[in-house]
Amino acid sequence: MTVIVVMGVSGSGKTTIGTALAEALGVEYAEADTFHPKANIDKMTAGTPLTDEDRAPWLEAIAGWIREHQATGGVVTSSALKRRYRDVLRSGGDVWFAHLQGDRAQLAERMKTRTGHFMPVSLLDSQLADLEPLEPGEAGAVFDNTGGTPEEITEAALTAFREHA
Repeated sequence: MTVIVVMGVSGSGKTTIGTALAEALGVEYAEADTFHPKANIDKMTAGTPLTDEDRAPWLEAIAGWIREHQATGGVVTSSALKRRYRDVLRSGGDVWFAHLQGDRAQLAERMKTRTGHFMPVSLLDSQLADLEPLEPGEAGAVFDNTGGTPEEITEAALTAFREHA
């Protein structure tokens, strides 16, 4: 079965939409942040952007989760900022990307108001600079998270995913 990867920069709503998608589909949900080694969390907490080298074990761990859920399907979040990162995730099996995007001001505001998360707003610009949109041939769709409720975005993602399947 296809695993949905909910992607986007920090503050884009990955956790909210990912949780809702998993619930609607009756599949397991995994939060990408739980796959980070402590060194990555410490680095981001200190306001230092991750390098490709830092992200490699994290991406491999998520790809392993995807591999383990090919029989049942699932939903996992990941910033999946670059095409080569998404290639690593695809190495785990059949995936479909739900890319959540919004404007910088709204993303920053969301990051400022959330509690209990290690990612500082100061890293948003580095993520936006690294972000490579889905390319032709990459299974998935883009969803604007600036206009619409989480329920509406979830429904749009479900419709697009079911049309893909």
